[in-house]
Amino acid sequence: MVTSAAPAAVPGRLAVGDAAPLFSLPDASGDVVSLADFAGRHVIVYFYPAALTPACTTQACDFRDGLAALTDAGYAVLGISKDPVATLGKFAEQEHLNFPVLSDESLEVHRAYGAWGEKQLYGKTVTGVLRSTFVVGPDGVLEHALYNVKAKGHLGMLRKKLKLA
Repeated sequence: MVTSAAPAAVPGRLAVGDAAPLFSLPDASGDVVSLADFAGRHVIVYFYPAALTPACTTQACDFRDGLAALTDAGYAVLGISKDPVATLGKFAEQEHLNFPVLSDESLEVHRAYGAWGEKQLYGKTVTGVLRSTFVVGPDGVLEHALYNVKAKGHLGMLRKKLKLA
C-alpha cells in the first residue's frame, strides 16, 4: 500500500520537502515492514536493481558494514528491490545483511518514489530500476532525494550529505 506524495519538480520524481510515500512490503523472511514502523526516526530508503548482482551486492555490503555508524547517528536503513522474497532471503543470508531488504514485485513503491523509469544501459534506453536513495526525516518528509546514484562509493557520498563523514 502506498500513499501519494506531493508533485515533484521533475515529473514522476520526488523532491526534498515532499511527504515520503508510505509503504508496507515483505522483507527477506516474509514479514511485513512498513515505513510507518519508523515514525519519529530518520530512515534511509534505497532502491537497487537486483539482489545477488555485483553492483547491488557492493552497495548492500557498504550499508551492512556502515550500519553501526548510521544507527549511532540515528538512521535506519531499508533496501527495496523488485526481487521476490525468496531471492531476498538468499541475498540477506549470503551477505549477512543486518538491515531489512524489502520486496516490491508489483513496482508500486518504486513508481511512487520515481525509482522506476527510463535509463541508459550500455548505450541503450531501457525501462528499469533507477538506483535511488531517499532520506526520510522523523516527520515523514524527504530530506534528500537522490536519483541515479552509483553503487560504488554510495555510502561515502551519502555520509557526506548527512554530515556524518
